[in-house]
Amino acid sequence: MARVPAVAVTVLNRIRRAPGTLARHYRTRRPLPALELVRQPHPWPRALGLAAVVLLGAWLGLLVVGNVRVPVGPMNTTMTLRPSVTGGTKINISPLGALELNSHHAPFRLDVNVDQLDPVRAQALVDHPERLSGLQDEVAHDVEHGTLDLALRSGVAVVSGATALGLAVYRRPRRALAAGGTALALLAASGASAYATWNPESVLEPKYSGLLSSAPSVIGNARNIVTEFDVYQKELARLVTNVTKLYDVTSTLPAYQPDPSTVRVLHVSDIHLNPASWKIIASLVDQYKVNVIVDTGDTMDHGTTAENGFLDPVADLGAPYVWVRGNHDSAATQRYLSRMKNVHVLDDGRTETVAGLRFAGIGDPQFTPDRSNELGADASEELAGDRLASALHDQKTAGTPADVAMVHEPSAAREVDGEVPLVLCGHLHHEGDEILKNGTRLRMEGSTGGSGLRALEHRYPAPIEASILYFDRDSRRLQAWDAIKLGGLGETTAEVTRQLPKENQPGATPTSPAPSTPSASTPSTPAR
Repeated sequence: MARVPAVAVTVLNRIRRAPGTLARHYRTRRPLPALELVRQPHPWPRALGLAAVVLLGAWLGLLVVGNVRVPVGPMNTTMTLRPSVTGGTKINISPLGALELNSHHAPFRLDVNVDQLDPVRAQALVDHPERLSGLQDEVAHDVEHGTLDLALRSGVAVVSGATALGLAVYRRPRRALAAGGTALALLAASGASAYATWNPESVLEPKYSGLLSSAPSVIGNARNIVTEFDVYQKELARLVTNVTKLYDVTSTLPAYQPDPSTVRVLHVSDIHLNPASWKIIASLVDQYKVNVIVDTGDTMDHGTTAENGFLDPVADLGAPYVWVRGNHDSAATQRYLSRMKNVHVLDDGRTETVAGLRFAGIGDPQFTPDRSNELGADASEELAGDRLASALHDQKTAGTPADVAMVHEPSAAREVDGEVPLVLCGHLHHEGDEILKNGTRLRMEGSTGGSGLRALEHRYPAPIEASILYFDRDSRRLQAWDAIKLGGLGETTAEVTRQLPKENQPGATPTSPAPSTPSASTPSTPAR
């Protein structure tokens, strides 16, 4: 066999080793990768970003899709879910106004817009009144169907909106699906919260606004609410029926129709020389068929005799007037009122029976028209409250207990706790309600004069406030009240909020206190 030359062997070996040699050459010239510590992104910003995408996407989804049109009885309505901090239900009845119900606590609110009254269905109710007996079942079915449809549509809208926005922001299907899943979990938690806090009895305490504030009969009178409320559907049917009537007589809204066995008391306070208050009080007396007006003081501002002529309209208000002195009312003011016909001035624990209710009261021990706070003022208020409590105790011992106590300042009112079911006061220029330690209810009225000229001292004018209190004629106990709030100087707003004591709400155990014995309207022996 022929031998290969050595030169050829060397060349062949170099050719065979050339790729490896070339690779080693380039590896030596390429720098080695540097090792660096890369900071991983913090999970909280990513979570907050995802939450923002979910919430914004869910809100956009609700805006685009989340409403349904539902016929409810004779009305065509639109139901919508809106993001909300407090929850609840708002029923808009254009052009009459709106009413709000504290129906649930969840991060969404149910808006029900009454779009129009269907003339055919409404006329059928007018022509066939017997159909009203089955209206509650029809309304309940319509609302149930509409709510279910709205819930399903809103769920799809929330999940779809969050998923679509997640895909647009992150451009990754996994992150988009995570946003949709989070929205679904949030929706489920919100639905569980609404279910757990659902309060069908919220229809008992609606808050009216707009023209509806002049028509509280939309819900019904106090006695009917207490005695006839069985289930939510009944009151919902009453609401629909009365709204139908309201549309039928839009130009002349029906006034409140009181129950014959209900005593209606108008509580006013802190008029402070506002002449507009007399017209408002007269209007409330006429609209609500008020049996008696109670005034817890500060009717005047400086208490001078020159101001006495301001009190003359009291005689023409159309109802008896029960009054106690405030710290802006002088002894001269008290004497002037005591000489007026149909005015009952209470002081030193004296009691009088007016419109079937027995009232007891004491005037404010202070006279501070300059708004000064003299040394020992709080002690003097508490002492006056003690004197009234002693008089109330004597009346109770004598078998003629008072039904309502009247003072001006809350500090004096607290001293009669346990001696009377209800004590009324004012002074602080805002409305309030409290159950004291021994069971007495303290009702504080706002300023029926809108704080008088003091309304100009603040950025926004003080509202004009008053209350209609409803008493059972037999037990002479408070059954319900309407808190009325009108816009202050230069404003034209109005709200009426219906409220019931807890003991009168459905399901509560009724109390049956021994009623006081009516007596002649004569003064009792002052407290010693």
